[in-house]
Amino acid sequence: MKKPYVYLVGAGPGDEDLITVKALRAIKKAEVILYDRLANANLLSHRRLDAEIIDVGKAPDHHAYTQEEINGLLVKKAKEGKIITRLKGGDPFVFGRGGEEALALHQEGIPFEIIPGITSAIAVPSYSGIPVTHRHVSTSFHVITGHEDPKKEASTVNYEALAKLEGTLVFLMGVGHLKEITDRLMAYGKDKNTPAALIHRGTTARQRTVTGTLENIVEVAEKNNIKSPSIIIIGKVVGLREELNWFEGLPLQGKRILVTRTRQQASNLSQRLKELGGEVIELPTIQIEPPLSFKEIDKHLQNLHQYQHIIFTSVNGVKGFFERLRNLKIDIRTTGIAKIAAIGTATQEALENRGLMVDTLPDVFTAEGILEAVEGKIAKGDRVLLPRADIARRALTQGLREMGAIVDEIDIYRTTIPTCRRQDLMEILETPLDYITFTSASTAKNFIKILGEENKDKINNSKIAVIGPITGKTVKELGLSVAVEAKEYTIQGLVDAIREG
Repeated sequence: MKKPYVYLVGAGPGDEDLITVKALRAIKKAEVILYDRLANANLLSHRRLDAEIIDVGKAPDHHAYTQEEINGLLVKKAKEGKIITRLKGGDPFVFGRGGEEALALHQEGIPFEIIPGITSAIAVPSYSGIPVTHRHVSTSFHVITGHEDPKKEASTVNYEALAKLEGTLVFLMGVGHLKEITDRLMAYGKDKNTPAALIHRGTTARQRTVTGTLENIVEVAEKNNIKSPSIIIIGKVVGLREELNWFEGLPLQGKRILVTRTRQQASNLSQRLKELGGEVIELPTIQIEPPLSFKEIDKHLQNLHQYQHIIFTSVNGVKGFFERLRNLKIDIRTTGIAKIAAIGTATQEALENRGLMVDTLPDVFTAEGILEAVEGKIAKGDRVLLPRADIARRALTQGLREMGAIVDEIDIYRTTIPTCRRQDLMEILETPLDYITFTSASTAKNFIKILGEENKDKINNSKIAVIGPITGKTVKELGLSVAVEAKEYTIQGLVDAIREG
C-alpha cells in the first residue's frame, strides 16, 4: 500500500486568487479533498478528475460533520493510503481547528504538512480599505474569536484587558455575539464612540461593509441585515476606509456570473470579470478533444504546398493544426505561398504567436464576415484548407465553394460535453445568477442539455450574455432571451457588454 500523506491547507479568505502556489499544488495532487464552506469552491476545478471530493462544511448551528467526525475521516482516508488535501478557509491555525486535525493525525502516526493561508483577519479589512495597523493610528492588532467552544462554562476572552488596548481589535466568527462583545467592551471602559465596522463575505464579489461606533454598530448591523460569515473591526483604523476603499464599488461588484467556456479557456474571461468585481463561477459545458481519426487530416496536412489559402476560424483550430504538424514533423514553411485568413483577433494572435502572419482579418468576426473579406482575393479553382471543429456551421464552406474555390475541410478537433453532474449546476443555481455567459453555440446547447428543459425556469431571472449574433441566434432557438450581446465579437467585447449592462 502507498504511504499516505495529508496536507492541511489554508484556502485563503474567499477570493480564489489569494490561494498560495504551494496550496494549489496540494489541490492538484490530492486523491481526496475535504473542504469546508469558507473555501472557495472554484478552487476544486484544479483537482484531478479522479479525485474524491467531500464537503465537510460547517455553518453556524448546522454541522454536516462534527469536528471529531472530520478528524476520523482524515484518519480513515489516510489509512487507505491516500494523498489527502484538507482545504480550510483562511489559515488552518487561525481559529481553523487545524491544530486539532494535526494532533489527530500525529496520534495515528500519519505524516502531514501545514500549508498556511492568508487569514481573513488581515485580508478582509484590506479589501474593505481598512488597514489593521497604520502609523500614528494603530501600532498593533489583536485577533479574537467571537465564537468560543460552547461547552466551556465561561468565556476565557479577557474583555477587561481588550478594552484597555489602543490597537485594532479583530473578531472572527463573532457576528452572532456582536451585542455581547460590544456591551462587554463598553462595560470595561472602551469609548462608546470608537469606530467599528462589520464586513460580510469579505474579498468576494458579495462583500458588504457597514460602519458605525461601538455604541450603535449592533443597530447598524441589524438594519443592514448583516449575517454570518462576517468579521468585526473595532478601532480608529476604520476611519481610513473612506479614503482607502478600493474594492467595493467596482462595476460588477455583487454580480454572480457563470462562465461556460472550456476549463482551459475560461481563465481569460473569468479574470477580466473578476477584475471588475464580479463573482465568477466556472462550469464548463464544452470540452475540446482530438479527432477520433487523423487519417483524412494527415493526408491534407502532408500536402500543404498545394493550398493557396488556409482559413482559421478559432484558437482551438490553430492549436489542433500546429499540434498535428508537430506530431507529423511537418515544417510550417511547407505552407509556401498560402495566404492566411483568421476569424477574430484571438485567432490572429494565436497564429502570430506561432510565427504565421495573418493576411486577412475581417471586420466582423463571423463566417459571413470572412467571406466578405476574402471576396476578390480567392480565384476560381483556388484550393482552400479549412481546419475547424467537427460541429462547425457549413456557411463558410458553402460560401467559398460558391466563389469557385476547392475547399478541403478538416475536423481538427471535436467539441464534446464534459463530465458535469446536473446536481453541480443545481447547487450553483441555489443562489441566483446575475449573468450566464455563452461564447459559442455549443456552450449554450450543452448548458441546456445539462440543465434539462424542465429546469429552465430556474434561470428566468438571469441575464444571458452572448459573444455575438450567431451564438445569440442559437440561444433564442433554445427558448431563452438574450439580454446582452457583444458589439465586438471577442472576449473583451463580451466583458464590455456585461459591464455596460
